This record gives sequence, structure tokens and C-alpha cells, in this order.
Amino acid sequence: MTKSLFLSNILLATVWLFATGKLTEENFVFGFLISFGILWVITYHRKDSNKYFTVLPRLIVFILFVFWKIILANLQTVKESLYSKSRLSPAIIKFPLDAESDLEITFLANLICLTPGTMVLDVSDDKKVMYIHVIHCNDKAAFIQGIKGDFEKTLIDLMR
Repeated sequence: MTKSLFLSNILLATVWLFATGKLTEENFVFGFLISFGILWVITYHRKDSNKYFTVLPRLIVFILFVFWKIILANLQTVKESLYSKSRLSPAIIKFPLDAESDLEITFLANLICLTPGTMVLDVSDDKKVMYIHVIHCNDKAAFIQGIKGDFEKTLIDLMR
């Protein structure tokens, strides 16, 4: 049901594009939002459609959240690059994973690597631990809690 609602949403947004005669990205997004609202009203009482109307807004919020974290990490990296090398404290952190599937671990590793100053080195064979290199880490426990609370928990909530 979720796939058919998404495809219906895309189809209605495309119809909106052709009806208005403006083939722009902004017009498509506007048509997508309008068709999202129409589909929500039409399928309001159907229990099998609730997943689509909760996952899509959470996905959009998650993407905006990731962009915000990337901006903050870039600013932090610029600040740290101005330090002399003696003030930096690189570390390799053993990060315990709550993510279970290969897809969840892959997405988490990509999210961690997207933020400047961090790089995933390896994942253990039993998929319980991820090793992360960090350019500047004063407190390993705070770093682990930050990744768990910001990225991993949000990603798991979105994917399960």
C-alpha cells in the first residue's frame, strides 16, 4: 500500500505539473505536497495507509536533520583546522551498534562518513561494533552518545 500511495503521489504531482504548465522543481514539490494532502484526506480512515503518511514526513525531517548536522560538522572542522596540530586529539573509537541489518549499518556508516572529521574504518564480523576514526575527540563517551542519539536512533526509527 505504501508503494502505491507513493506512486499515486508522484503521478498526481506530475498531473499538477502538466495542468499548471510550469515544469519547474518548485512547482513539482508544491504539487507533491498538494497531492500528499489529497491522498491523506482520501485515505484517512484506512489503517494500511498510515505508514506512508508517517514515514514520508519523518524522512523529510531526517534529511533536513542530516543537512544540519553536516553544516555543524563543517563549522567544527574549520574551527579545528585552525588549531595547531598539538591541540588536536585524533582517536579511533569502538562504537557498539544497535543497528542490526546490513542496510541499517551501511546507512549509518555513510551518515558518519558524510560528517567531516569522521571516517568509518571497519565493522566487526558479528556486526556488533563499528570502528570510527575521529580527528578531534576530547570525550569518547560523549562522541558515542552523540552518534547513538543523533544518527543511529533516528535512522533505526525511520527504517523499522
